[in-house]
Amino acid sequence: MRRLLIGYDIGSSSVKTTLLDADTGKVVAAEGLPKVEMPIDAPQKDWAEQDPLMWWKYVVETTQAVVKKGGIKAGELKGIGISYQMHGLVLVDKNQEVIRPAIIWCDSRAVAIGNKAFEDLGKDFCLSNLLNSPGNFTASKLKWVKENEPGNYAKIHKIMLPGDFIAMKLTGEIFTSETGLSEGVFWDFKKNGLSNELLAYYGVEKSLLAEAVTSFSESGKINAQAAELLGLEAGVPVTYRAGDQPNNAYSLNVLNAGELATTAGTSGTVYGVSNQAVYDPQSRVNTFLHVNHQESDPHYGVLLCVNGTGILNSWLRKLLDGQSLGYEEMNDLASEVPVGAEGLSFIPFGNGVERIMENKPVGAHLSGLNLLKHDKRHVIRAGQEGIVSALTFGFNVMKNMGLQLNTVKAGRANMFLSPLFREAFVNMNEVSLEFYDTDGSQGAARGAGVGAGIYAHPSEAFVGLEKVASFEPDTKLVAAYKEVFDNWQASLDKLK
Repeated sequence: MRRLLIGYDIGSSSVKTTLLDADTGKVVAAEGLPKVEMPIDAPQKDWAEQDPLMWWKYVVETTQAVVKKGGIKAGELKGIGISYQMHGLVLVDKNQEVIRPAIIWCDSRAVAIGNKAFEDLGKDFCLSNLLNSPGNFTASKLKWVKENEPGNYAKIHKIMLPGDFIAMKLTGEIFTSETGLSEGVFWDFKKNGLSNELLAYYGVEKSLLAEAVTSFSESGKINAQAAELLGLEAGVPVTYRAGDQPNNAYSLNVLNAGELATTAGTSGTVYGVSNQAVYDPQSRVNTFLHVNHQESDPHYGVLLCVNGTGILNSWLRKLLDGQSLGYEEMNDLASEVPVGAEGLSFIPFGNGVERIMENKPVGAHLSGLNLLKHDKRHVIRAGQEGIVSALTFGFNVMKNMGLQLNTVKAGRANMFLSPLFREAFVNMNEVSLEFYDTDGSQGAARGAGVGAGIYAHPSEAFVGLEKVASFEPDTKLVAAYKEVFDNWQASLDKLK
C-alpha cells in the first residue's frame, strides 16, 4: 500500500496542493488555483485584505482535483502539512466564524503602532528579546483592530495566522505554532515563550492566542464534515505547519546554520539559517524560529523580504500588453537591451511599506527615463534588475549580521524561471545558485511526513529531491552588475 502525504501552500496569489508519495518523494498529483492571481482588496491606501473563506474554497477545489488525479485509497493518506503566507491576521468568534477580512502580510496600516511600540518598549528590549521591532507584524495588526474596531475586537475568540485558519477548517481545532508566534512578534526569545511585556503593552489578552505546537507535530485530525467536502477520509492527522518562507527553506533542505534559500514570487525573499539569535539593529531583516528549532538545539531563520517582486513583473505585464504578453516573451524582450538597461533604474517598492526600508513608504519609481531612448524592453529589464538590486541591498544587511552568503537554493519557479533574473541575481550578489524541482506545497507534504513519524528526522524527508541545475557568477558580468547596483543605490538615495 502506498503511503501518501498532502501539502498545502496557501499564498496570497494562489493555493497549491500536492499529493506526494512518501517512499519515493515523487509527486503523484498537484493542482494550483485560481489560474489567475487571487484578488487583494485595498479598502484604503496601503491596506491589503483577503477573505479567508476564499483560501478555503481553493483548498477544497485543489484537494478534490488531486484526490481524483491520484486515486487515493482508504488508509493510504498518512498526514497533511500546511504552508501559508506569513504575518497575516485572521479573527474568528466562538463559533469559528470569520469576524472580518484577514489583514495580510503586505498591509501597512499598523506601521505607526509598531514604531511607537519599538520606541516605548525600548529598542534594547525589542531587539534583545523579540529580535525585531514590533513593526508591521501580526501583533501590531491586532492592536490596530483593538484601537479602530472595538466591536470586532470584542467578538474575538481566537486570532490565527492564515495556516492556522486552514487547519481549523480541516479539523475544527485551533492551534498555532511556536514559529508562527515568533513571526507575529509575540515571542520572547530569551524566555523561549510568549512576550508578556508586549501583550501587556498592547493590552492583548493571552487567551486570544491559540495553544502553540511545534512545526512537526499532530494538531488535530480531519473531521467528518471536512472529509466529506474534500473527498478524504476522516481521521487523517494534520502533522505540520509553517509560514511560507521557513517552509520554502525546508522544502529545499535548508536546515542548518549557513544554508540559504530564496524565492521570487509575489514578494522576493532570502532566508538564511543561523544557530545564533542575531538581529539587525534597524530591523530591516527579521529573525524568527526556524521549523527545526529546539531550545536545546536552536535554529533561527533570518528573513529578507522585498514586497515588490513578482507583483511588479505582473503589473508591467498587464500595463504593457494586457494578458496577451507572456512572461517568456517579456524575458526575451528584456534580453534585447544590455545590462543596466542603458541607464534606466527601477525602484520596486510599490507594494506597501518595505521592511528593508525601515517600513517607510518609498514607493515604486523609474529613474533616468529617456523618452528618446527607452522603450518597454528597457522598462522590463530595469524592473527585473531593480528587484535584484533590492534583494542585494538586503543581502548586504545580512552580511553585516555575520551570515555567510555563498550558495543559495531555489525552487524552479516564478521569477527564477527568467534567465535574465537568474543572471542578475548570481552576478550582482556573487553567489552560486542551485535549482531544485520543488515548491512550498511539496515541502509541506514532506514536513507532514516528519510529523506523522514516517521520517524519523526533518533531514530524512528529502528522498527524491534532486538538484536540476546550478549557476555560477561570470567574472565578465560581475563588474557590470555592480555598476547596475551602484546606479540603483544612487537613485534610491535621491528619494530618501
